[in-house]
Amino acid sequence: MDQHTVSELLRKVREVNPLVHNITNVVVTNFTANGLLAMGASPVMAYAPEEVADMAKIASSLVLNIGTLDGPTVDSMILAGKSAEKHHVPVIFDPVGAGATCFRTESAQKIINEVKISVIRGNASEIANVVGEKWEIKGVDAGSVKGDVVNLAITAAERLNCIVAITGREDIVTDGTTTYVIANGHPLLTKVTGAGCLLTSVIGAFAGVEIAPLKASVSALTFYGVAAEKAAEKTAKQGPGSFQIEFLNQLSLVSDEEIHQMSSFKKILAK
Repeated sequence: MDQHTVSELLRKVREVNPLVHNITNVVVTNFTANGLLAMGASPVMAYAPEEVADMAKIASSLVLNIGTLDGPTVDSMILAGKSAEKHHVPVIFDPVGAGATCFRTESAQKIINEVKISVIRGNASEIANVVGEKWEIKGVDAGSVKGDVVNLAITAAERLNCIVAITGREDIVTDGTTTYVIANGHPLLTKVTGAGCLLTSVIGAFAGVEIAPLKASVSALTFYGVAAEKAAEKTAKQGPGSFQIEFLNQLSLVSDEEIHQMSSFKKILAK
């Protein structure tokens, strides 16, 4: 795939307005909805067990995010996930904070065991804990890309049988065989609550219009990173508040020309 793929899928998102069903955390709901609307997708936040199955079956994609976790929400996620699988709707999973507590890690693993996941996105620590690998990391930053991060992503993809996206200073996306490194993005994203969670939903928007989840994931991360770079450029020295607002603007404004000029991703050989 190349920059043309990214711009074509972004154009398709903006034309189709895919319905992205989010069962996400309370901290990021508003930012996620606004970000999806800005880029051209159609967000819905439905959590009640009485309706999640019905909502999932009419959605273009389902995003599950365990940021603010409780038992009933996990149950709703599994109900929605099984409905999505039955109706061939891709499921994107964000195991926020996996490894922080036993309950969080076990809930993430339960969802993975009971729901067919198309894409899982997290930092290196979260992905490692989901698949039972030992990985010590400070905070939520996965750090610079090294061989062990690439191999972690590949191992996770093989074990989970889905696309794995490990995000950090550079992002790794793999299906276990084909692996991409994406260098777009900006450090200010780490200063905005919910930037990672919104990214997972943006993957959902792309997966809602593209049947190949690897292609959708690489395109989503590239587009997101370009939007962040544009926002940082336009709000230089103004701080994260201005960046956040401008980032929403750029999710709407990023053009084909900017994607072709600024995209930075490559396929790598690993393992």
